Amino acid sequence: MKTVQVISAEKAASLVKDGDVILGGGFGMTGNPVNIIHELAKTKTKDLTFIANNVGEPNIGGGRLLNNGQLKKMIGSFFTSNKEAVLAAQEGRVEYELLPQGTLAEAIRAGGAGIGGFYTPTSAGTLIAAGRETKQLNGKEQVFIEGIRGNVAIIRAWKADTTGNLQYRMTEQNFNRAMATAADIVIVEVQEIVPVGEINPNEIHTPGCFVDYLVERKLTEEDLGTSASVGSSKVIDEKRMNMAKRAFAELSKGDVVNLGIGIPTLVADFIKPEDGIILHTENGMLGVGPEPEDGGGAMNYPVNAGKVPVTALPGSSYFDSADSFAMIRGGHIDVAIMGGLEVDAKGNLANWAVPGKPLLGVGGAMDLASGAKKLIINLMHTDRNGASKVVENCTLPITDYSCVDVLITELAVFKFIKGQLTLVEILPGSTLEEVREKTEAKFIEQLS
Repeated sequence: MKTVQVISAEKAASLVKDGDVILGGGFGMTGNPVNIIHELAKTKTKDLTFIANNVGEPNIGGGRLLNNGQLKKMIGSFFTSNKEAVLAAQEGRVEYELLPQGTLAEAIRAGGAGIGGFYTPTSAGTLIAAGRETKQLNGKEQVFIEGIRGNVAIIRAWKADTTGNLQYRMTEQNFNRAMATAADIVIVEVQEIVPVGEINPNEIHTPGCFVDYLVERKLTEEDLGTSASVGSSKVIDEKRMNMAKRAFAELSKGDVVNLGIGIPTLVADFIKPEDGIILHTENGMLGVGPEPEDGGGAMNYPVNAGKVPVTALPGSSYFDSADSFAMIRGGHIDVAIMGGLEVDAKGNLANWAVPGKPLLGVGGAMDLASGAKKLIINLMHTDRNGASKVVENCTLPITDYSCVDVLITELAVFKFIKGQLTLVEILPGSTLEEVREKTEAKFIEQLS
């Protein structure tokens, strides 16, 4: 049985050569090989392509490499956490490719499995799909995505044995598991290396045949940034809570539900154990519980897609991002509740980009909009200038077409009944006259 070489973070960084394509593990603040990336940022290595979910994270991901001028291209789902990443992309100083989160995960899994590419309905008809081959499959337009492989994968696991078998912890599988299969050289930063045989075979997530080098470096709370402790960023007021409460009323016992960032996160406050509602987070967890009462962070608790530490309810499970999005695209998520920038009279959604403003990052929105069985959108009825966000036709870049089932604003509830935007309820503090005045889109009224 082979023994995998254990090296220093400095030696690991030296294995990366000019022009290499790097796969960097992690999601938000967790599962990141921070020590190796930091060492790579100290080198003169240049012309790199860096592929990660959060490309621009300034302290844990490719952000340091970008700021140093070491990147030629970045491919990912989010660039927003580093203003320099946004500016570099917009000004053409660094090439970039923005992919939906699930598409990115599946492309890496395909590359690791020796599959040239795949078709997906996610992003069909949107700016993300511009220039890509499309085909009608099963009555849907689908976009062809090539598989992704790298020269070097730099990932993080919690434990490894001396043959390279890996065990991940909680939501730290994320992009790491697929990336471990998809590069010529795989370097793994781990919390602990143990003798062969000490990890139960049933608890090995990545077999050692994929792994080339191990780096043993302890994770610290400083490495976790905002996920080191619970610091809730929820904005709570009566209007938002009314919207969240009304969204909760759309759920049924036994539903598997994905909650987006912002107002949708407030829905969790209304869910009780007896409701039997199962929360899903796209970074790899089913059965999400409330934030830890002790204020603890990601050293001891899983983290949701918003980087917030959460608890695991009885019956919870962990998996990687590729499996998580297979659940979404495969129709296994009953309800997705998301925020939005615009919804129009045809049920089209825009929620990921504003022309002329910093690139927001597409995240998992396109996958959820096209894959969830029911889509509920929470948004404020008007923008800061008083212009309606419930419009006749979306003017912002589309997330997905004819996808919205229920639209809830602080003023009213709309449903798309037989494809028609239909006002079904006026929320507390509003009037029918106000809804009519502030809604650009044509709608019919079906108030009880």
